[in-house]
Amino acid sequence: MRFPLALSVKIARHIVKHKLRKTPKFALVLQLEPLHTCNLTCTGCGRIREYSTSLKDMVPLDQCLAAAAECDAPMVSICGGEPLIYPKIEELVAGLLVQGRIVYICTNGLFMRKKLREYFAAVYDPSNPSHQSRLQRLLDEQLLTGKEADAIRRADAAAKNRVVIRPTPWLYWNVHIDGLEYTHDLIVEREGVFRECVAAVRMAKILGFQVATNTTVYRETDVQEIEDMFRFFSALGVDGHTISPGYDYDAAKKDMVRRLGKDPKEFFLTREMTRQKFAKILDWGREFTIFGTPVYQEFLAGRRELTCTAWAIPTYNIRGWKAPCYLMTDAHYPTYAEMLQKVDWAKYGVVNGVARDPRCENCMVHCGYDPSGALGTNYQSGDHWKNFKYNFSPRPKPHPWSPELERRAFNGASVGKGHLAQARAAVAATSAPAGAPGSNGKDGSHVGTFCGAGGETAPVTQRSPTAGASPGD
Repeated sequence: MRFPLALSVKIARHIVKHKLRKTPKFALVLQLEPLHTCNLTCTGCGRIREYSTSLKDMVPLDQCLAAAAECDAPMVSICGGEPLIYPKIEELVAGLLVQGRIVYICTNGLFMRKKLREYFAAVYDPSNPSHQSRLQRLLDEQLLTGKEADAIRRADAAAKNRVVIRPTPWLYWNVHIDGLEYTHDLIVEREGVFRECVAAVRMAKILGFQVATNTTVYRETDVQEIEDMFRFFSALGVDGHTISPGYDYDAAKKDMVRRLGKDPKEFFLTREMTRQKFAKILDWGREFTIFGTPVYQEFLAGRRELTCTAWAIPTYNIRGWKAPCYLMTDAHYPTYAEMLQKVDWAKYGVVNGVARDPRCENCMVHCGYDPSGALGTNYQSGDHWKNFKYNFSPRPKPHPWSPELERRAFNGASVGKGHLAQARAAVAATSAPAGAPGSNGKDGSHVGTFCGAGGETAPVTQRSPTAGASPGD
């Protein structure tokens, strides 16, 4: 199966329950933003600019848990901002799991290895051969330093008793990856982030966690690179991928103009461009574990139309329930029920090719349209069977690792300017001959300093990364 049976059953029961009750609108996924503070300034993300006056504010833990209980979505995506900055992130994850939610931690990966070390220190038992083997493997693959390994071995009572994020079938690390090394580091506007993400993914798999990747496709995204990205992370044992088109929502457009001096039309996708970029997504879904319904994939490929159901993936943050959707903000409401009641949903989305609101014209993102595929919006004969077959069919086998695949993944450091055209031009103008110090790394060399969380480096060893790690404790 592409998705664990218990999780699939939980979501299916939730949908059937509300369909039988004839509930007109209900939540499938809660986008929970406990804070908007972030340690990156990704191009295309307007979040920390939209909420710039309240970046120090955080939603109290009990309020986060109450919001999840209020909308009763079976799945919660903890996002932000960078959620691993939230001081009570461990308690939040634990509380959501107690509520019976499926939890995704949407992270840029820079603090992920720190959280993984804290988990391993809490459970490490020197008499357990499996723990010793994993610790040695982490050292051998340079995912831990000797000092960090010693800290795990000598963990005191406080480290053993702390609340940590533990492996469970109900939890996924959802790591932001917008391409291979050169492109991803451009988008996040910092060199070395891709390497740190890869290290975090490898460490999480060794410790028995489920891991997914989360990718946004932009105008300059190379489709072949996306396929190589899927192959590379499949070879690392990643459990699935979420992918969505980059949409020119207001906050992101304003940030691009003010901060980067760029025309958003040069960066974001129109509807027609989205269909071109995602023309092969149904093939990707057969070759890789792409999360999302095949109905939504057909929509992305331009094979059908869907009506937006943004109310099914509501967003809760420091100001309340954000409406009308994750990317557009017209108001915030104190309760989910009030938001459902007061928002005029007929004002938004694209119907029969006509945008009800001009801001919706180019939107085909998953938070508006993926639930439409699951809920039967614009239903066509066979859709339910199509979704069922896709989800319950065998998971595609991991892609084989090869030195060539790794070479393509680590395709060189970038100047970190956050916009591909400008950055490539700058590199071309200043690069030395291939292979020389200061070259742009396109020959396979890796130049530049690699700054990850806490200054960690993430060297990739020249060996096949083993995907089938045993479950964590």
